[in-house]
Amino acid sequence: MYQESRQIRGIPLWLLREYLEELGGTAVSETRVEGEGWTITLAKMEPFAIGSLRVGQVMMEIEGEDEVIARLNPELEKKTMRAGA
Repeated sequence: MYQESRQIRGIPLWLLREYLEELGGTAVSETRVEGEGWTITLAKMEPFAIGSLRVGQVMMEIEGEDEVIARLNPELEKKTMRAGA
């Protein structure tokens, strides 16, 4: 069983949830998306700040079958890639 926590910066929770749905998941609540063999829970965090710059961030808790997550991760990384990150 695979488990990981990731901080995602610069993508609002609602958009991250949409991305997960595009990858085959179903939103079962505002903060939980389930797919075949995986579950991701989202939690809004305090904005990340550097000087006067503030960027929203979301904690993403990933759980699932090892093989399923190995296929999901590259697609998820493409969706969450941001220039300058």
